[in-house]
Amino acid sequence: MSTRYLDSPVGGLRVHVSAGLVTAIDFGASPRGQRAADPLLDRAEAQLNEYFAGERTQFDLPVANDGTEFRQKVWSELSKIPFGETATYGEIAARLGYDSAVARAVGAANGANPIPIVVPCHRVIGSNGTLTGYAGGLERKTTLLALEQPGLF
Repeated sequence: MSTRYLDSPVGGLRVHVSAGLVTAIDFGASPRGQRAADPLLDRAEAQLNEYFAGERTQFDLPVANDGTEFRQKVWSELSKIPFGETATYGEIAARLGYDSAVARAVGAANGANPIPIVVPCHRVIGSNGTLTGYAGGLERKTTLLALEQPGLF
């Protein structure tokens, strides 16, 4: 496994790659260690920097999909939410063919997403349009949504 620290508008990020896949992005990272040499880390860093600069709206990175079948379905659906748009937990449940009662389970899967930003879990909001829980904190979620929808948040 290789990792790389990145500075970003949402604070320090640590990107993890293994076996040719992005496996995790951690919030709240601090710079430490040497800069790992890895072509996938180079690509991930470039794409994240382009995203934060407003030059990229989609990521083209191979990502690990380690999780239960349900989580994998949710994470796949999150990746379909277009840049600058949001969806509710209930809408994600419905898109997957579930009753709205499954919205809480969607929220739990959303919160367990190991690859935030690239798999855009920040684009999921509460049914009344409010910004609800985010593993990286609501301040980061607000910042990410504001990058995608200037003036809205």
